[in-house]
Amino acid sequence: MGKVHGSLARAGKVRGQTPKVAKQDKKKKPRGRAHKRMQYNRRFVTAVVGFGKKRGPNSSEKARRENCKEEEKPI
Repeated sequence: MGKVHGSLARAGKVRGQTPKVAKQDKKKKPRGRAHKRMQYNRRFVTAVVGFGKKRGPNSSEKARRENCKEEEKPI
């Protein structure tokens, strides 16, 4: 059997010391046809066509643009 990294006495330390946060009520996501419609609109209808590399759906491009705008403002 292989060696264990660190002692097992500390297993679950971080999870145990994080504060418990109750789950929030969220609006239900559309299912079936409505979900496919939402996907289509997100991917093809409202997609921004620009130059350069195509960004994936999980890229932080929007956040990066907002940060750049704040830095460029003259003081």
